[in-house]
Amino acid sequence: MINNYKKEFQLFFEDSQILDNIITSVDLIKYKTNKRIFFIGNGGSNSICSHMMEDFAKILRIPTFTFSDPALITCFSNDYGYENAIKEWLSIHLNYDDILIAISSSGESKNITNATLYAKDKNIKIITLTGFEKNNTLSKLGDINFYLNSKSYGIVECFHQTILHIILDTLIDK
Repeated sequence: MINNYKKEFQLFFEDSQILDNIITSVDLIKYKTNKRIFFIGNGGSNSICSHMMEDFAKILRIPTFTFSDPALITCFSNDYGYENAIKEWLSIHLNYDDILIAISSSGESKNITNATLYAKDKNIKIITLTGFEKNNTLSKLGDINFYLNSKSYGIVECFHQTILHIILDTLIDK
């Protein structure tokens, strides 16, 4: 398994599309006025959302949000269905100049794709981070789409966090 991680890390840093997407993401966040960033994901991806929400807010001093409060999640899931919970939450909070960062290892999580489709219909700028299958649903919905060619949750989640940290660290230097 350790050799899989070594190989994936080498491929990651040789992937010019990922590096180009990082620069494009930095520019999007840097030049967006009145920006707020919404991070969405499930499970491990939601943990990444919470971590990055806190770092982007603390370090960049911009408003950031994620759908992670258990009472809110169960309330919205009960009332709107799990597949629509995040979409309904976004319908309350999302403004025209916000940025949505949608994370899903498989790119097929209905609640993430439905929320992203909602944001897309509102002309919100979207960054997606996915893995597993190249043509997953979420990977086609963003203005900027990061795809990791791996079927390992561990590798995909590590790289999603790494990508977001690289974006953050690059913004600090700007």
